[in-house]
Amino acid sequence: MTLRLGSPRRLLVVAPHPDDEAIGAYALIRRLRRRGVGVRVVVVSDGAASHPSSPRWPTRRLVAERRRESRRMLRRIGVAAGAVRFLGLPDGRLDTCIMAARSDLARAIGHVGAAVIAVPAEGDDHPDHRAVAACVATLRRPGLRRLAYPVWPAGQRPAGARGLSLTTQERLAKRHAVRGYRTQAGLITDDPNGFAMTRAQIAAFTRPQELFVELRG
Repeated sequence: MTLRLGSPRRLLVVAPHPDDEAIGAYALIRRLRRRGVGVRVVVVSDGAASHPSSPRWPTRRLVAERRRESRRMLRRIGVAAGAVRFLGLPDGRLDTCIMAARSDLARAIGHVGAAVIAVPAEGDDHPDHRAVAACVATLRRPGLRRLAYPVWPAGQRPAGARGLSLTTQERLAKRHAVRGYRTQAGLITDDPNGFAMTRAQIAAFTRPQELFVELRG
């Protein structure tokens, strides 16, 4: 089934970590910005848990670089730095700060008014994604259309998902964008427990369609 975008006035993308905005909604953001739709992005966690034991990338440096990666990618598709907000909540422990996340997200949603909001799927494998989805589920506003995007496991297709088909150019651009999050794509090599996207995961994240489940109620 095909996702119909309609004519939204604004888009708010909620990303649990710096890079989920590209994995989940790159083409959605890019396409709506080219229509002149206002886009705002809220990144909930600080992203510090991807490489907790790296001597060369201590927490402050890693967090700063992950923010730069998000801003750089979003700037390239028309989202200015002022439209990107980082909540800085603890990566890997969002379930311990639900009230703070809910309060911050409520303010973000309240500022966009009637809009489309893209959020992580409730059944995502990552607990941070589920925590963010649960927060947003409690924040209903009149005129707010809610779309849920899957991330983990890479390549999943949730029941009822609708696809936003990517052109060849969009797909290549998205793959380049995802690889541009270099801290998550193999740049950091001095943490044996660190995270790095595999080639197979990057391929799954940049499939021919972005998938979204329309959330009701």
